[in-house]
Amino acid sequence: MTVKIVTDSTSDITSDLAQEMGITVLPLTVSFGHESFLDGVTMTTDEFYYKLAHDAAWPTTTQPSPGDFVNVYSKLAEETDEILVIVISTKLSGTYQSAMNAKGSVREGCRIEVVDSLTVAMGLGLIVIAAAKASGAGATLDELTELARQAVPRAHPVMIFDTLKYLAKGGRIGKAQGLLGSLLSVRPILTTRDGEVSPLIKVRSRTAGMDYLCSFVAGCRNIQELAVEHATTPEDADKLVERLSPIYPKKRIYRSTVSPVLGTYMGPSVLSVSVLEGKEGS
Repeated sequence: MTVKIVTDSTSDITSDLAQEMGITVLPLTVSFGHESFLDGVTMTTDEFYYKLAHDAAWPTTTQPSPGDFVNVYSKLAEETDEILVIVISTKLSGTYQSAMNAKGSVREGCRIEVVDSLTVAMGLGLIVIAAAKASGAGATLDELTELARQAVPRAHPVMIFDTLKYLAKGGRIGKAQGLLGSLLSVRPILTTRDGEVSPLIKVRSRTAGMDYLCSFVAGCRNIQELAVEHATTPEDADKLVERLSPIYPKKRIYRSTVSPVLGTYMGPSVLSVSVLEGKEGS
């Protein structure tokens, strides 16, 4: 019996890919005032950024409740006895705790393991994709749990920001706090380390930022999976994919858009690459 894979919408896994790989994606919620929307389900990225520009209310986000996870677990438990859940960093969201709290409410005999990815966006997404591929190849729950945990330190999302005001206002700025006072005509490039947002470098232009993303990917010795995503600049993502194609096969580069929940903190112009490095010797 195949192990079922569950993640949350901050993984930025597209609906088509989730369906193709048998991944269940549980949405977080983004709210503008009294209006609430399910991330990527009842609100698209385009709709979100329109509201961000025109709505007087600043958006807020909410993790799935334990009850939301119970509903997903119960449905999947009709098809399997083993479920692996891989979610956004505990330092960025309470989603992991909701997933853990729901475990005891599922029928006896269905085993559930929950993994804290310590990352977000397609950094998380690539870990989930790797697990889904292994599940499809017949890996056991124990094998998949170990695979996911070992993949965590090898997952690297690298993101160009035009501004850090969204991260700061949303309280997710982490170790990049020290950059706030120095950002005038520079673009910060951030990643996640130990589960929170951390600075890598500052560059003077978006072009220089894209150069850095390409250099970062080129410097990875053993790329297992690679993804490119954007919020509102598909043309920049297209250019980035073309530039990366001599380094990694273009047809194997995953493309995605930043989800509305993540857009609340990243802002409209974020552009990123995510790399999942392979194990040493593999």
